[in-house]
Amino acid sequence: MKRLPTVFMVIGLVVMVFAGSENNVLANADNSKRDNKVLSIAHRGAAGYAPENTMAAFEKAFEMKAEMLELDVQMSKDGELVVMHDTTVDRTTDGAGKVKNLTYDELKRLDAGSYFSKEFAGEKIPKLEEVLDEYRGKMGIVIEMKSPSLYPGIEQKIADTLKERNLDTPTNNDIIVQSFDHESLKAFHSILPEVPVAVLLDFNPDGVSDQQLTEFSSFAKYVNPNKTMIDKKLVERIHKYGMETYPWDVRERESVKALIKAGVDGVITIYPDYVGKHQKKE
Repeated sequence: MKRLPTVFMVIGLVVMVFAGSENNVLANADNSKRDNKVLSIAHRGAAGYAPENTMAAFEKAFEMKAEMLELDVQMSKDGELVVMHDTTVDRTTDGAGKVKNLTYDELKRLDAGSYFSKEFAGEKIPKLEEVLDEYRGKMGIVIEMKSPSLYPGIEQKIADTLKERNLDTPTNNDIIVQSFDHESLKAFHSILPEVPVAVLLDFNPDGVSDQQLTEFSSFAKYVNPNKTMIDKKLVERIHKYGMETYPWDVRERESVKALIKAGVDGVITIYPDYVGKHQKKE
């Protein structure tokens, strides 16, 4: 009789190990499905259907089942991380002036929806924290550091915001930080090396050299060029260096088809429903 507790403990351990193994198999299966899919990444949210970089655009992206949303981050005069693409508020709000010269209280009073449609009158400029808190676990989030040279310390500020939410060691690439400012990306990578970063590239008629790809691969997991630079050969070269590619800014269905045919890993588009369910090309 004294041996019975030991026997039960052994049986329990076996059951736990088996259950854990089964869960790992299921998790790996889910990851595999995502790994093989061309991801739909909603550019500034579903900005073809709602005012860019607003909660309305992000919610539309979620409704359209985009795998990830992409947004731009800058800092207000009082150091708040705000979601805004342009360095001024003139184009997308009823206000005027540079983002860095306005406090968050001033920014949040602006109408960031009416420029798009009366339907979205009263939409606000959100904080990065609001978006993370609302969509973490629901969708992946690509955070673009917009003009970081204007905002000294923004890399640390974003890192702290992610760490506060235990998003500094994400799985399945749920958080990606990207920028055209590659030095800023390196600075962020040195602070949070576990969070993958993406190098953004504007169009360059000279293309992307092997020297550049070698440098990028030393700190980045993604190379995201302007869609006009993408062809099958460039995608293959990016993959050869152990990185993936999410080209931007895609606005036509035919462009989506061409990019998928070229073998891209994801598409950054204001029309996330254009991507659909496509497997990666081998």
